[in-house]
Amino acid sequence: MTEIPLATRFVDDQTVSWESVAEGVKRKIMTYDANLMMVKVAFETGGIGTPHQHRHTQMSYVERGAFAITIGEETKTLRTGDVYYIPPDIRHGAVCLEAGVLIDVFTPMREDFV
Repeated sequence: MTEIPLATRFVDDQTVSWESVAEGVKRKIMTYDANLMMVKVAFETGGIGTPHQHRHTQMSYVERGAFAITIGEETKTLRTGDVYYIPPDIRHGAVCLEAGVLIDVFTPMREDFV
């Protein structure tokens, strides 16, 4: 079993490396503990967050850009400053309409990300 570290209390964005997730999509795992995780996800226009589902509760903040967000059967266009909530085990995905960044928060943390 992998030991989960204590969350880093202060994170300097410049010290966290980007990880390629898909074409036009990259992420930074900002900090986490066993109960909570924050991830920054940058999209180029046209980048796709492939539809998927997971056991985690997720809330996301649109730091900048525009995204078509699908949660279950509903799709809405969200822009800078908007927020969305995804209950556990609900299929969801994103299409980037205007290059931007999402700030994702998960509970519990996403063990599959580390």
